[in-house]
This record gives sequence, C-alpha cells and structure tokens, in this order.
Amino acid sequence: MCTLPEHGAEHAQAGAGRRSFLRATALLGAAATAGVALPTAAEAAPSASHWRPDTDSRRFTLAVMPDTQYLFDGPSIDKAPVEASLRYLLEHGKEENIVFLSHLGDLTQNGASAEVTAISEAFRLLDRRGVGYSVLAGNHDVKSSTTDQRGATPYLDAFGPARFKGHKTFGGASPDGYNTFHLFRAAGREWLVLALDWRLSDKGYAWAKEVLAAHPRTPVILTTHELVVEDDTLSDYGQQLWDRLVADHDQIFLTLNGHYWPAARATRKNAAGHDVHLHLTNYQNRYFGGAAMIRLYRFDLDRGVIDVETVSPWILGRAGKGLNELERQEIELSGDADRFTVDIDFADRFSGFAPVPARPARPVSRMLIPGTVAYWRFDSAVTDKVRDLSGRGNDLGLVTVGGGTLGWSADHHPDQPGHGSLEFQGYKSPLKGAYLRTVDGAPLNSATFKAGYTIEAFYRLPADWDPDHHAWSGIVSRTGTGGAAGKTADDPDEPLATLSLSNDREPQWAMRPLNQEGIATNWGQETPLETWWHLAIVNDGRHTTLYVEGCPVVRNPKATAIGITSVGLPWLLGGYEYGGKIDQILHGRLGDVRIVERALPVTSFMNH
Repeated sequence: MCTLPEHGAEHAQAGAGRRSFLRATALLGAAATAGVALPTAAEAAPSASHWRPDTDSRRFTLAVMPDTQYLFDGPSIDKAPVEASLRYLLEHGKEENIVFLSHLGDLTQNGASAEVTAISEAFRLLDRRGVGYSVLAGNHDVKSSTTDQRGATPYLDAFGPARFKGHKTFGGASPDGYNTFHLFRAAGREWLVLALDWRLSDKGYAWAKEVLAAHPRTPVILTTHELVVEDDTLSDYGQQLWDRLVADHDQIFLTLNGHYWPAARATRKNAAGHDVHLHLTNYQNRYFGGAAMIRLYRFDLDRGVIDVETVSPWILGRAGKGLNELERQEIELSGDADRFTVDIDFADRFSGFAPVPARPARPVSRMLIPGTVAYWRFDSAVTDKVRDLSGRGNDLGLVTVGGGTLGWSADHHPDQPGHGSLEFQGYKSPLKGAYLRTVDGAPLNSATFKAGYTIEAFYRLPADWDPDHHAWSGIVSRTGTGGAAGKTADDPDEPLATLSLSNDREPQWAMRPLNQEGIATNWGQETPLETWWHLAIVNDGRHTTLYVEGCPVVRNPKATAIGITSVGLPWLLGGYEYGGKIDQILHGRLGDVRIVERALPVTSFMNH
C-alpha cells in the first residue's frame, strides 16, 4: 500500500471538509427550496438499498448529533432539521463511508410522550435503511435527579433495547435498558460505541466494565451526555466518569458529550500513559436550536488522523431559496473547536490492548524471484564478507576508511524480509567509516541491464544526521566515472550510477544510460529522520521510475533510458565515489538490498 507517515500534535485545520460543504449545498440546496423532503416510498421500503459501509476501507466516518431538545419542546416541534441531517447521512453514506451515528442525549426538552414520539419518527429514516446508530438519555429526556435505575419513561419506550434488536450493530443493553453498546466494523476491525446514560448507577458502572472486559481488544468510543464542560476541564460528574471508568480502561481513546456549550476539547493521559481525546459538541445555543447540526469524525488510518467537521444540512439545504442573516452566519462553523484534526497513531495507541503482530521474517527463497541477480540481507554482524544469497556470486567485501567500523542492529523496516540491518557511521571530513563493495570479477560489475532492472533497498537515517557531514552518501552505487566510459557530458567525474541522499534527505537516482551521453536523474521527496523507508528504482527497458514506499515520485524523467553504463568496476553499498575515489560514506542503517534484471510491479517489491 502506498502510505507515507505524517507526524504532529492535535491541531486546527481551517480548510478541512470545504469540499463537503460545497457538495452538500449543491446536492441539497436545489431540492430543498420548500424544506427537506421525506424519503420516497421506494426509500422507505425495507427492500430499498440497505446500508452497506465499506468495512475494509481505512477511511470511514462516524457521525455525531448533539442536543436537539429545542426542536422538540412541547407545542414547538419541528422535525425538519433532524430529518435533513439524517437524510444527509443517507445521501452521503457511501461517499463518506459513514459507518455509525451517535446521538449525545437531550433529544427532547421535556421528555414528554409527544416530543419523544416526534423524534422517534424522524429516526425511523435510519431504521428503514438499517443504519447503525445509538442514542442515550440526557437530563431533559428523563428526570435529571435519577440514575439509570429510574424505571419506565417515554424515552425508554421509544429508544429502549427493543428498538435496536434488529440492528446489526446492536451489541446489547444493561438490564435497566438505559445503557447500550454497539459494534461496527471499519478499517478491517471491530470498533465499539459505549452509549451511557445521563447518570450511571453503581450497577451501570459494573455493566460498562463487563462490556469492556468482554471485548478486551476492541477500541472504544464512549458517548454520554455530560463529561467535558469547557476546554481542558471536566465537570464534577465527568471527573467521576474519568476516575471510575475511563482512566483505567485503555480501550477508551475518544469520548463524546453534549450538555454544555460552547464546543470544547480536552486531552488527558490515562493510567496506561496514553492520550484520551475528550470532546464536547453542542450547538443548542445557536440559531434554530443548533438546527440539528452534525459533527463528522472522518477517520483516516493511513494518515493517522481524525478530521472533524461540523455542518447543518438543514441550513445548507435551504440555500436554494436564500438564507436569512443568521443562517448565513451558521452555514459554516470554522472555529478551532468545530473544525480540527486529531493526530493519532492508531497502531501505537491501540498497542496496549490490541497489539499488531510484527510481520515475521520471510525466508530467502521467497525473495529469489525470477531474474534476481543479487540479494543481500544482514541477519548478523559483518566480519569481512557478505554473501550474495541469489547464488550469482556477487558477494560483498568490507572496506574501512580512517579506522571506521560497520555495526549491526536488529532494527528493521516493519515490512522488510530480513530482520536486521547494518549501521554505517560515515563522516565527511575527515573521511571516516566503512562500506561494502562487490568482489572483483563479480558478474554484477559488468551487467548493463539492457532489458530493464529493479533495484530495491531499505534505509533509516538517525536523529544526528547532519547534511554538512553526511549528505550525498550512496545507498547503492556503481563505480567507474563517466569520463572512463567515454561519456563526458555533465560532470565526467560522477560515478556511472548512484542512489544517493541529498542534503535535504531526498533520494536521488543519478546514472548514465547506455543510450545517453549525459546523466539521467530521478528525484524523490525529503524523507524524515528516524523512519524506515523502502526505495525501488524500476526500469522497463525504456523508462525509469523511482518509488518511495511503493509510491511513484513526481520527478521521474520521461526521456528514454536504456540500461546502465558499465566499465566493469564494482558496486558499493553505503559508499559513494567521485573522480574514482571514495568521497562519502552512509551515516544510517541499511536493510535488505535486492537487484533484479527486469522491471517489477509494485506488488512484487520486497515490502509487499
């Protein structure tokens, strides 16, 4: 998979989701000049298109709806905003890969039967399509002085366990019916939403702990009505929830609550030392009681982020007939608490309760695919020679400069076949270090690869890598100069081929093809320190492409490039020659290196 890591802390992202707003306006606006329509008979029928999120995609969306109470207040009942939001989920479910919706409580103002019935009817839009969702009681849906042991209420009649028994995502409920848990699949794994009542009793806490214990490897999103009260601050009850439930359960990585306003965020370390992100979202104090705004949590496991956006489909849908002044102010919420990005290394965050098994080492035989002319891996320290495991006789000898040494480490790229690497300790001035070179007479020394080639290598640069002392060292290079080959265009003292790292840590493949006098160059982007990288140079007999982590780089020349010029001299690992003399030695770790005399597809690279 073509994936590049990103790093950083939680930060605001002012531009996130802009396309979503525009798309929603275009799709809903024209159709909603008289309000958002109810689903057609075909949509409402059980045989209509069923809710089918892509459960394997590493991008998915969790929708969140906070307090809707002012829309369901005695004689003032207006279902249209909620229906607009639910219709939005139905219309955008596939493209957004929406996997679940969580309502955060205070569905109604008074918890009266008529109010509960009205919002219950709105949620049938989701029931008819089999959409997974959860609700929970807020202090306005039930008597606020009671706990989850309060007994029967209109809320429980409408949104109790019986409502969800036919939903694939429904996991179960506490005996009282006020607490539920829900399971959905996304990114190829199971996730759990724990929907907790306004006030947990001791029985409620015990039940929640039983649910977590029964799903010990499942990441959990806890939803409740009250927890965060303002930025970096929990309410008294929120502190109780943290102390009695969240802090000691590493599975809970995200909590969502309403009740207070304005929107806010907090981050706390749990007992395992991991961050828990706690978010307050509530817009009932805004125009039209918040207009049933929804918050979209867009998970992207490849980028290691959750992009968060807040939108009111009802207001967007009214754009077709013109918005009033307050609606124009609400059409986009772009404050730091409304639109932002949370950075999470999901594998690392979940490693305490659901560690990802390390990929095992792969046998040498699996790496010797047809056309392999050299394969070197470093399963142990080097004394004086590294054997070419392809059996082609391209063994490597050790060369030391200035008393330098070549170390060994068990560190390796997570997708590397061999579980070891060599630790080069090169230094520019005075030149010092150690590198490897193919033995005299090795077949590789004279190979020209007219029909194409693939050269692969894994590398990692340390934190103390310094461009003044370590830039332009070679990962893999061919010795012999352009001048020696009779090719004097460009710099005749440059080697015939080198995969090097620039002063900006950009991988560069610079070489003289058989059909060119000058140097052909492929450039990659800057690669961060203390990160393992896989490089591949692929030539199909006419063109050369450089790949970083299986991703083609932008600066791949279109000019025809056939083969690699040779004057019969050795190849180097970790060394770079200029003017026929060693000029720089790698400072970093080098993992498996393979050369194949044909172009390989990405799916045949060593990191697959």
